[in-house]
Amino acid sequence: MDGKVILVTGALGTLGRVFMDESLARGARVAAVDNAPTQVPASAKKLELGGVDLTDATQARKAVDAVASHFGRLDALVNIAGGFAYETVAEADLKTWHRMYALNVLTTLNASQSAIPHLVASGTGRIVNVGAMGAVQAGSGMAAYAASKAGVHRLTEALAAEWKGKITVNAVLPSTIDTPTNRASMPNADFAKWVRPQELAEVILFLISDAASGVTGALLPVSGRV
Repeated sequence: MDGKVILVTGALGTLGRVFMDESLARGARVAAVDNAPTQVPASAKKLELGGVDLTDATQARKAVDAVASHFGRLDALVNIAGGFAYETVAEADLKTWHRMYALNVLTTLNASQSAIPHLVASGTGRIVNVGAMGAVQAGSGMAAYAASKAGVHRLTEALAAEWKGKITVNAVLPSTIDTPTNRASMPNADFAKWVRPQELAEVILFLISDAASGVTGALLPVSGRV
C-alpha cells in the first residue's frame, strides 16, 4: 500500500475508520469522504471531506476531484457509504425504497463515475464496493435494502466488464458487521458470529493491492466466524 492514494466513502463510520487506520498503517495516503461533518486538518497522508452528499453527482465529482488534486493522483476507491432500513413489503413506504436506492446505489454510482478518469490515469486503478449477503438471499423486512444492495452487485459486475484491463472492480458481501449500532439494535444476537470490521478491512485491502491485479468482477462473501 506504500504511497497509494485511497478514497473511502462513508469513511467516518465504524468500518470506514477501521479501514482508514489499517490503510494508513500500511503506508497508504487516505481521503475520507462522508456526509457527516469533520474539522480534521488536511495533511500529506490524510484528507477528510465532510458534509458531502454523494447522492448528488455534482457534489461527488467535486469531492473526488479535490482528493485527486490534493494528493496528485487517485489509485483506489472504496465505496462504504450506504444505509439500512428494516420494513416489510406490506408496510412499505415508497420513500424507504427511494432512500435505500439513493444511499446504496447512487452513492456508489456517483463516486465511481467521478473516480474513473483518475483511476484509469493511475494505471493500477481499483474500485471495491460494499454489497451484502442479505442481497443474495433476502429475509423478512429486508426487501428495500436487499434490492438496493443487489443493484450494487450488478453495478459492480457491469463496471468490471466495461473497464476490464484498465480498472479492477470488485465487491465484498458481508453478513452482519459487528458495529455498536448493530449490537444495540440486535442485543440478543451472537456477536461472535458476526464479521469484525478488521476482517472485512483485510479483504478490501487485498482487493486493492497489486496481488489482486487479476481479480475483477468478483462478489466475495465475507461471513465471519461460524
